[in-house]
Amino acid sequence: MTETRTDTSSAKQAAFQALALALLIGVLAWASPARAQSAAAEGQKIAFDRGKGNCLTCHEIKGGDFPGTIGPALKDIKSKYPDRNELIAIVTDETKRNPQTVMPPFGRNRILSEQEINAVVDFLQTL
Repeated sequence: MTETRTDTSSAKQAAFQALALALLIGVLAWASPARAQSAAAEGQKIAFDRGKGNCLTCHEIKGGDFPGTIGPALKDIKSKYPDRNELIAIVTDETKRNPQTVMPPFGRNRILSEQEINAVVDFLQTL
């Protein structure tokens, strides 16, 4: 009789854990597109801000005014950099990949926070 009670208790606990996991996955799936869109919009704001990200000083970006031509045009980014971490590394400190770059090390020099870099990358991946 004790064995049946333990089996029932374990089954209830497993069912509860499965329900909690299903709810969590549902909430994440529902919130994820909205969060990504919001982060991309924030990233665009930072990228276009002449006093913060200032990406337009060197790069042509769709929707940006008065772009520079020092750096490459920022388009088709997701196909060029399918690994998000590579793009984060470039924005954080391109000198690690290319010591001769003129691109500022936005993360190393604390020009942008980690959160801001992630938002900029979210935006870049929409281009």
